[in-house]
Amino acid sequence: MVSTPPSQASTSQYEVTDAQEKVEALVTEIKPETDIDLEFLYTRDIEFRQETIYFIVVDRFYDGDPDNSFGPNPELYDPERQDWGKYWGGDLQGIIDKLDYLKNMGVTALWLTPLFEQIEALFVEQAAIHGYWTKDFKRINPRFIGKDEEPSLNKTQHTRNTVFDRLIDELHKRNMKLVLDIVCNHSNPDISGTKGELYDDGVKIVDFNNDENHWYHHYGEVTDWENEWQVQNCELSGLATFNENNPDYRNYIKSAIKQWLDRGVDALRIDTVKHMPIWFWQEFNADIQNHKPDVFIFGEWIFSDPRNERSVEFANESGMTILDFGLCVAIREALAHGAPAGFHQIQDVLDLDHHYYRATELITFIDNHDMPRFQSLNPDPEMLRVAIALIMTSRGIPCIYYGTEQYLHNDTNGGNDPYNRPMMEEWNIDTPIYRDIRLLSGLRRLNPAVSMGSHWQKYLTPDIYCYVRRYRDSVVFVAMNRGASVTLDVVDTELPDGEHTDVLSRRKFEVKEGKLYNLELDSRDVIVLSHVGERIKAQTIVRAQLNSVQTQPGEIVAVIGDCPELGNWDIAKAYRLEYINTNTWFGEIPFNESAGKLISYKYVLMREGNSPLRENLVCRRWVIASEGTVKWRDKWASGRES
Repeated sequence: MVSTPPSQASTSQYEVTDAQEKVEALVTEIKPETDIDLEFLYTRDIEFRQETIYFIVVDRFYDGDPDNSFGPNPELYDPERQDWGKYWGGDLQGIIDKLDYLKNMGVTALWLTPLFEQIEALFVEQAAIHGYWTKDFKRINPRFIGKDEEPSLNKTQHTRNTVFDRLIDELHKRNMKLVLDIVCNHSNPDISGTKGELYDDGVKIVDFNNDENHWYHHYGEVTDWENEWQVQNCELSGLATFNENNPDYRNYIKSAIKQWLDRGVDALRIDTVKHMPIWFWQEFNADIQNHKPDVFIFGEWIFSDPRNERSVEFANESGMTILDFGLCVAIREALAHGAPAGFHQIQDVLDLDHHYYRATELITFIDNHDMPRFQSLNPDPEMLRVAIALIMTSRGIPCIYYGTEQYLHNDTNGGNDPYNRPMMEEWNIDTPIYRDIRLLSGLRRLNPAVSMGSHWQKYLTPDIYCYVRRYRDSVVFVAMNRGASVTLDVVDTELPDGEHTDVLSRRKFEVKEGKLYNLELDSRDVIVLSHVGERIKAQTIVRAQLNSVQTQPGEIVAVIGDCPELGNWDIAKAYRLEYINTNTWFGEIPFNESAGKLISYKYVLMREGNSPLRENLVCRRWVIASEGTVKWRDKWASGRES
């Protein structure tokens, strides 16, 4: 039997007791003829699709507190910033100092490389500046916090006035969110015979070389990357790989992450998710989301692709969304490398969105800390603008790698790691990219067609790409050109007739019969036209999404139920959803009269010339929150004709 460390057993006991008390309190509160407002029973929804994420390698952003730079091992710090494998001084105070710069750029969420305490030694001439060689998941790297906040001086989880807490407070004051980067697959590598030493807030609990309680796998390194068992059980580059079958490990990692969520973390980015079985992630996400129902979670399935069945299954069934490597690779091929297929290569990926249940929640990007920066592939700053405009206006949640707005890149060794992680040096708020991100981030929050809508190709050649984003009566039209100047005779925009102003250049365009005639596109040009329709308003808004229903042109999915908002089972009054792709229907349903009450509902397929096709089930049940926004994520049950 695997023993449980005292500190861990205590945490688990408190969690169970707390959950039991919540349930008992809820049962006591439920009385006949009262509104039901049980937060424990429904899922709050943070609409992350309208966010603009900015990804920071903390050590390479800004040194706001020089006193912490030397850290526990001064030999790992290079004040001259010449050794790319050592720390250069970036910290959490530095991020606080630059929050207004980021807020002004339109950034709404910060994804930071892992903040946990790391091993203090070199491994293959590299310090753990990236944050993925964790020693203690319950303590912060002392190089990122104040010297008087050293973990050895205070129990990390017993202190609530650290620079970490100040960062969260300052973010939330600005209506910005914090994305915590975590890695559940492994801890740390072999350093002079010491490997996989793991601590629970300063108390050593396991050692890979003395692993009596089987916290780690001991199968050696991966030798065959096509072997799924090896990928999930063997080591990556000598890193001690956790044994997810051990419940003590699972309790430890979940309790650690819950404590950071309790400190105010809004979202999680999870590293190397393909290296652990999906059942682990389903359990992990269920527990984490029960603890904080509105947490947003996305994972890194390296080189995920809509044509890769395993990565699609993970995105659909794990309980989290993923980074969209498929679209990233297509953008880099089309716009950085100048592939002959051009924009066709990008559209080919978007045409496969129906493989995903949540394509509009995929995290889109053009580069990151594991690949050469876009400008190391193509130094043309105007092509970079096109690429940024694409991820800011296409489906998904855009993520900007730090410094992109300042054209930050180092091309040594082709810009590969570690040269894709240079120190941030410029803070110019007048660069074209900075301005574009600010304007397009504002558009994402203003126009729901960008964050939640469908994507419709309108004009496509290798060099020209025109598309429409649509949600209800809100529309965004985008035209971009990677090649030489050109004039398009006519392009359908779906915009209302009249004059429209380009979001980026302020140029005026006249739309007639929903079309633009003689549209002039300069080389590397981007045009973005927006029309915002009426937004849904209500005491409670339910964002309902249905997947796994195969619809044909002309068919419509609607929701019927036992409440006035859903027609009181009158199919003629059912609430109609919006088409996103052939696998996804979505809509915002306003609830006023039924807010705070238990309702029943099901989905129905409206077919012109045929009887409606209802789901073949009794009904679904949900407690509608008394106010705010919640989400339904459902799959179509087999249908039965009326």
